[in-house]
Amino acid sequence: MPKRVLLSWSGGKDSALALQALRADPDIEVIGLLTSVTRAYERVSVHGVRRSLLECQAQRLRLPLFTIELDPVTTNDAYEQAFLAAIERVKREHPDLAAVAFGDLFLADVRAYRERLLEGTGFEPVFPIWGLDTAELAQRFIDDGFQARLVCVDTTQLDESFAGREFDPALLADLPPSVDPCGERGEFHTFVSDGPGFRRPVVCRTGDRLLREQRFMYCDLI
Repeated sequence: MPKRVLLSWSGGKDSALALQALRADPDIEVIGLLTSVTRAYERVSVHGVRRSLLECQAQRLRLPLFTIELDPVTTNDAYEQAFLAAIERVKREHPDLAAVAFGDLFLADVRAYRERLLEGTGFEPVFPIWGLDTAELAQRFIDDGFQARLVCVDTTQLDESFAGREFDPALLADLPPSVDPCGERGEFHTFVSDGPGFRRPVVCRTGDRLLREQRFMYCDLI
């Protein structure tokens, strides 16, 4: 019996690479995607992608979508309670669920937080792309045929003009040396519209751009 795994899913590049790695492992079966959604905005938390695009993405990937419904202003305690409640709901549908996977790359404090969050739940934390070289991973993402756009840019780390750009060789060449090629330090977030595992592309176009908190430049996808 393969290990049944739920993937923490943002809709972005690292999530897609984690899913690719999990699906390539014959000892693992991915049973669904778990995403935080800000219900008042109907958008993926932090990334700002519309719920409708997230749902379309999950359909194209042929996986059930489970959501963590959050308020626009929430505490970390409230998030943790909502996260744990969500995985328990998934467990009721899939009693043999054994693990929760994350697409983290190298931030040790983030990994330790995930591991602590799952302590005592009976779920194993899994990190399928942990420790991989991020420059090589970013190039592999492109070489493997994934398509993505930057949907959020932290303007304290990267110029706002990058919001809405395709994640392609030209973008990698334009990134300042201080920016991780995978945006692992929160420099940018992406939305993946096509690639390995997709039945067909999620068709979308760029819309308005909006600066929030005088820091985060969002590019709407429609």
